[in-house]
Amino acid sequence: MASIQQTPNGPVLVLKESAFQQKGKDAQHNNIAAAKLVAELVRSSLGPRGLDKMLVDSLGDVTITNDGATILKEIDVQHPAAKMMVEISKTVDNEVGDGTTSSVVFGGALLARAEDLLKKDVHPSVIIEGYQAAAEKTLEIYAEMAKKIKPDDKETLLKIATTSMQSKLISEDSDVLSKVVVDAILKVATKKGEIYSVDLENIKVEKKAGGAITDTQIIKGIVLDKEVVHSGMPTKIESAKIALLNSALEIEKTEMSSEIRITDPTQMQMFLEEENRMLKTMVDKLHNVGVNVLICQKGIDDIAQHYLAKYGIMAVRRVKESDMIKLGKATGGRVISNLDDLTEKDLGTADLAHQKKVESDKWVFIEGCKHPQSVTLLIRGGSQRVIDEVDRSIHDSLMVVKDVIEKPEIVAGGGAPEAYAASKLKDWADSFDGREQLAIKKYAEALEVIPLTIAENAGMDPIDTMATLRAKHNQGRKWTGIDARNTKIADMLSIDVVEPLVVKEQIIKSATEAACMILRIDDVISISGGR
Repeated sequence: MASIQQTPNGPVLVLKESAFQQKGKDAQHNNIAAAKLVAELVRSSLGPRGLDKMLVDSLGDVTITNDGATILKEIDVQHPAAKMMVEISKTVDNEVGDGTTSSVVFGGALLARAEDLLKKDVHPSVIIEGYQAAAEKTLEIYAEMAKKIKPDDKETLLKIATTSMQSKLISEDSDVLSKVVVDAILKVATKKGEIYSVDLENIKVEKKAGGAITDTQIIKGIVLDKEVVHSGMPTKIESAKIALLNSALEIEKTEMSSEIRITDPTQMQMFLEEENRMLKTMVDKLHNVGVNVLICQKGIDDIAQHYLAKYGIMAVRRVKESDMIKLGKATGGRVISNLDDLTEKDLGTADLAHQKKVESDKWVFIEGCKHPQSVTLLIRGGSQRVIDEVDRSIHDSLMVVKDVIEKPEIVAGGGAPEAYAASKLKDWADSFDGREQLAIKKYAEALEVIPLTIAENAGMDPIDTMATLRAKHNQGRKWTGIDARNTKIADMLSIDVVEPLVVKEQIIKSATEAACMILRIDDVISISGGR
């Protein structure tokens, strides 16, 4: 529908013929409907009893997951308002790692409640103001109710990791895996004064199908998915002294094209011997410094391999640059570019470097590093699909433990903070006169959708559950939430269901901003001509 304006001098065409325009309430309802549909997509996967989605892409690759961000990333969303909801989950995933499903479900609930108000002719600006005021108040309520903890309190960190895993495929094995996650994070955490920081880049994750999920382990060092280059080399070296080389162990070819004229066969022999001698000198240098393991980022010449094997040096070639950096942090070695500079100080150390068969592949394990700044998580599981989902779940778990170490404040899970904030907001709304009060009350209702959905997904009766939950919160029992595992209402703190405060804060911020952004739109102009 092109935009045509009638004037005294005849019609004026502003947009081209094929443009499609939707105005006012039509545009708002269309956008809200799209956003609500996205929330509906992930709603059934929220909470410990949430179900999984099977996603099949255009190539027929299958992903089975209940991670909100993964579901929305894999499905190709077309509608522009729906894309905003996908953006929320991406932001929450990148920022805090967990709470992606909650943020989308909450964003959808905010828009559904706003639609009720729009039908009653409440202006979008009033709703937006009410929502923003309610969001600020909710963040204050969260900050007041949060419990401070010690960043290195291992017991609490384990509870946090376990809670994050409860809603995933790996919930049955969360005892074993949460220990692995917390150990990994504490090994790479760095402390400045009282403040900790964690760089997840320093945790290398390798996955291999086979074994069981409980075979997942942390290796105090690095695992390389490469094998030893030469069959004559040792495949196991104790008290390894490791050289990290990022240049090739080969004779460099000249940049310019050049030719060597040989007039006598003996010259040919001399030429080849000289190449050999240069390669032997390189290997001698390594041997003299005391190297017994060589990790090379580039290639290693066949002749160099022969000399390395002769000296009993184990070598791995074509290792990724990111792995070289991690190896440096794990072993305490320095990555060098020039062999002439190599000294004993540059070498990394590890208790053991050995080649091990993982399923059908041979991998090199460098383990037993003294104070590793970088470690490896080796994920195992029954099939590739299972491993991929374990990987996603462990990523979320690593993120939430990192969040708590960096900002050591926690709240209970199971929808408890949302239900508590909702009861407080309803009281607070009464202090407003005018229509903002309506928006704040709707915001409180939307917050209750989180515990409501957890209960629904666990097969509990939504009406009875919410009535009991509201009663408990009105009595001031702020940690009461939905214990979906045992399908009852319980004090979530006493059953160790805890989450980082920053995850809850990020859910509120992202969902409120996205809902307000969609509410502000009153005109959709599509230039492509399609809807």
